[in-house]
Amino acid sequence: MLKIVFLDAGTMGDTPLDSIAALGELTTYYSSTAEEARERVRDADVALLNKVIVDAAFLDAAPRLRLICEAGTGINNINVPLCTERGVIVRNVAAYSTDSVAQTTWMHILNLAGFAFYYDNKVKSGSYAQGSVHTDPTTPFIELTGKTLGIVGMGAIGQKVARIAREFGMKVIYFSTSGTSHCKEYPSVDIDTLLSESDVISIHAPYNERTANLIGYEGFRKMKRTAFLVNTGRGGIAVEADLARALDEGLIAGAALDVYVKEPLPVDSPLMHLKDMNKIRFSPHIAWSSREARQRLAEAMADNIKLGW
Repeated sequence: MLKIVFLDAGTMGDTPLDSIAALGELTTYYSSTAEEARERVRDADVALLNKVIVDAAFLDAAPRLRLICEAGTGINNINVPLCTERGVIVRNVAAYSTDSVAQTTWMHILNLAGFAFYYDNKVKSGSYAQGSVHTDPTTPFIELTGKTLGIVGMGAIGQKVARIAREFGMKVIYFSTSGTSHCKEYPSVDIDTLLSESDVISIHAPYNERTANLIGYEGFRKMKRTAFLVNTGRGGIAVEADLARALDEGLIAGAALDVYVKEPLPVDSPLMHLKDMNKIRFSPHIAWSSREARQRLAEAMADNIKLGW
């Protein structure tokens, strides 16, 4: 019987894995350290993983391994050339989370522009009840109509976010991180133009040599002081320490992050110690993980196993 091991199944929450279990003997672990992963993969034919590092030591410990299924899209954690050399096939899952990430992106954009948490607290704290008028005239929210959305990386997710922006009456521009500018529906601009003209910047690019530290302190200085930055792409594209500094200095109005250089985000990160924490909103790398997206991911991993080797 095919032996399948899922080394960090905790990332899937309570998503049923029945379609995978039907293909062999499935063993799941909530998470695995590097040492635990090497031990747990020893007799496996198939390894499912999300953030576990696949290097020479991992492959040395898994003589039977024939297939690695990435529980996601990015495969930065896997030494693919070495796997190919060893005869181990690597398969990922693309496009399963487009709707999920786009929805989370807009959750953050609307919260930043709409001051959703402020208004919620206004009522829950009892402050609204103590007022003498029926509204709160002190903190008007911002209309998105007529504003410019700048997208870093116009792939499937970026295009989904752009289509929603148009429904709000926003202008859309984008910076092609690959340099191909393949999407002709919206204007492609250089990074400096995107930074200076956008009212909202949304990052939807992979982390690689072209995008690492793409937006640093000098980039934030080029942005409008009223602008927001949203990153549901990958940590490290916007320099975290520089973002914290920019927020503290008022170079931009606010930011919302779902991804970080180190995950979970350390409590000593400068982002956790801003002068005004109301300028930043966080989510714990959940943009990809709607209930429906996780189920699509599980089914796609099962399909990747069915392909065999």
